[in-house]
Amino acid sequence: MLYNFDAVTDRKNTNSMKWDKSNKLFGSDDLINMWVADMDFPCPELVVKAVKERAEYPVYGYSFPPESLYDVIVERLDRVYGWKIKKEWIVFTAGVVNGLYSAVGAFTNPGDEVVVQPPVYYPFFNAVKDNGCQILYNPLAFDGQRYAMDLDNLEELFKTVTTFPARVPRIKMLILCSPHNPVGRVWSKEELAALGEICLKNNCMLISDEIHSELLVGDVQHTVTATISPELEQQTITFLSASKTFNLAGLATSFAVIPNDYWRGEFIKSRAGHNSGNLFGFAALEAAFRHGDEYLRQLLVYLKDNIKFFTGYIESNISGLKVIKPEGTYLVWVDMRKLDMNALELQNFIRCKARLALDDGYAFGPGGEGFQRFNLACPRIVLRAALERLEQAVAAIKVTNIPLNP
Repeated sequence: MLYNFDAVTDRKNTNSMKWDKSNKLFGSDDLINMWVADMDFPCPELVVKAVKERAEYPVYGYSFPPESLYDVIVERLDRVYGWKIKKEWIVFTAGVVNGLYSAVGAFTNPGDEVVVQPPVYYPFFNAVKDNGCQILYNPLAFDGQRYAMDLDNLEELFKTVTTFPARVPRIKMLILCSPHNPVGRVWSKEELAALGEICLKNNCMLISDEIHSELLVGDVQHTVTATISPELEQQTITFLSASKTFNLAGLATSFAVIPNDYWRGEFIKSRAGHNSGNLFGFAALEAAFRHGDEYLRQLLVYLKDNIKFFTGYIESNISGLKVIKPEGTYLVWVDMRKLDMNALELQNFIRCKARLALDDGYAFGPGGEGFQRFNLACPRIVLRAALERLEQAVAAIKVTNIPLNP
């Protein structure tokens, strides 16, 4: 069927985190919401049908994933990424962040160090700190156009330093965002191989969040980190989900792939008492992976056009802003440092003058200051309205020099 992504779906008054929390989180209901990473598009029709069919059976008792769900995951990972896994490697979780918390808790002790590569998805920070561990930053390198992993600096972090200030590393794991949120990089096979070599050499567990792996908007190919080598496969826990690709986040069903038998057992033990998905999430995930290819094909065409429209509009109409061209995700990272505002000024400007609800760059850690993250998974008429608001707000700074704080 043909999906109409131009159609506007009114999500207000549906208990939508994105739209119904606007006043509480951003101080106003008169905002265009382009922050949290879910899409303003309906799910694939066959996913909706599968959930309705399950709902028609009037008993919603305790459930577990059907064998057919394991089978479709195994088939899809092979077909899409060439990754041949065993179904016993799959462990279901109630979301990727839920799984990250379990992984950090299972394989670290309080005081251990966990490497993250900012600016990066901010729940990574909480998963580390809330488990009593120390965040060790390996900031991405940025040349003004494109981001890269600073692998030289990463190697230095693993070295013992005996001169002042002395340092004895306690690094247990590195959390990788692949594709990277918010900067939109899809790491090449060569980059991942170099990263993997460092982790293997230093006995560092690699936790790879690959939730955006099917949302490719550039001329790139996603490489599953664990496919780099058999050795790295045993050293990696991979988190995946259909929630971003097919807009299923509210169904709280994701999964980890853990080839290492011992690690898988420890991960499962750490999840005692945790929810690991639900019967509607299982039905939706299976339907999405089994029947969602055409929806995804059409979605990617629309997202690429949205990114092209967004980038072109800013380049033509809003001087001083710079779009970092994404290779993956429907999230776009925009450099606003030339507006010469501090973090609070920029936040107030976006919310009160441009009347947009975005994710502030500083929340993504070091290197995020002066940036804003836009979610472009919305109808183009909404995107145009947001850009017009932003254009008018930036123009007003230059013309009237209005105060930035309300």
